[in-house]
Amino acid sequence: MAPGEPGADPGLRRLRVALTAFFALDGLLFAGWVVRIPAIKHQTGASASDLGLALLGVSAGGVATMTLTGGLCRRFGGRRVTVASAVLLSLGIALPPLTRSALALGLVLLVFGAAYGAINVAMNSVAVDLIATLRRPVMPAFHAAFSLGGMVGAGLGGLVAGELSPTRHLLLLAACGLLVTALAARPLLAYDLVAGGPGADGGGRAPADAVDRTAGSGGARPRRTGALVAVLGLVALCTAYGEGALADWSALHLTEDLDAGAGLAAAGYSVFAFAMTVGRLSGTWVLRRAGEQRVLVVGGAMAAIGMLVGSLAPSVWVALAGFVVTGLGLANIFPIAIGRAGALAGPGGVATASTLGYGGMLLGPVAIGFLAEWFSLSVALTTVALLAGAAAVIAYVTRDAI
Repeated sequence: MAPGEPGADPGLRRLRVALTAFFALDGLLFAGWVVRIPAIKHQTGASASDLGLALLGVSAGGVATMTLTGGLCRRFGGRRVTVASAVLLSLGIALPPLTRSALALGLVLLVFGAAYGAINVAMNSVAVDLIATLRRPVMPAFHAAFSLGGMVGAGLGGLVAGELSPTRHLLLLAACGLLVTALAARPLLAYDLVAGGPGADGGGRAPADAVDRTAGSGGARPRRTGALVAVLGLVALCTAYGEGALADWSALHLTEDLDAGAGLAAAGYSVFAFAMTVGRLSGTWVLRRAGEQRVLVVGGAMAAIGMLVGSLAPSVWVALAGFVVTGLGLANIFPIAIGRAGALAGPGGVATASTLGYGGMLLGPVAIGFLAEWFSLSVALTTVALLAGAAAVIAYVTRDAI
């Protein structure tokens, strides 16, 4: 890399590494929680619908916080909000195994969900600023770190499922989260993306070129921008629904529908997260060659086919293969949607698209719970394929606009 290029700045490189660490931590903590859901479900004595209601705590906390986080990022800076949210998320993950009822579980998941919602909007806002500075499409790499963290968290969860209680496991993850936050906070806060150099003010506003794209007031352009951001948020919602559903219900699907053991059941989310990681690590290369629009359409179609296989499979191994195809298909759709929304409307665009997108991730498990109660878990999971296909259709129909 040439000395004059933005990526050659050591402070900027350290900021990118630190931001990557926060994305990975987010995935690690979220996966650590979801692989212990079967044990916590048993501990609380919750039915499928009771668990779905309890998981609504994550959804409610997350969606409510996401609607506010764009404003918090503009006022305090996305980097400061990222650090504060990481602390709350690390503390929040230790709470679910301390509960003994579905109601108590739902209440503590409000805290976890609030932190999860805030950190995801804040991290993505900082990532959009960084992409504008680097002038390179590196958003998939950050989401690859999230997926890698999820894969590691799910894998470790499967390994320790028979050795550690949920309480000890999640307490260890909480300590790990606080340690990573302490180490990554300083380089994240030390570089001011607005000024293009060192600064300890913690600012996280969008660079001038990003802000200029949404300049102006009134008229058709702001309305058109708002409509495009909403469409991108809808695409993100359709695909994030599947990620949330697989995170919370894949283990139960493999154990209850296909008689898998606890360790093998944990592999369900692990192989899905691995496929997501592979897809996102290659995302920048794929985007440069295939283009964003083709990745959106083909990825949605792949995910739809893979999830039909995964949800209706007659054996564990066929289901796992379906999860892999689903992960590869979904891998880059969400990063593309959030990145485009941020480029169009800055932190507000990220907040709007993220609220819709992560709302799908958080509300999906709740919907799956009720559908599983009314029909079956296998049938409920086919809705993931339905929405992934819808995302592909939306992306194709609006190809000239977004």
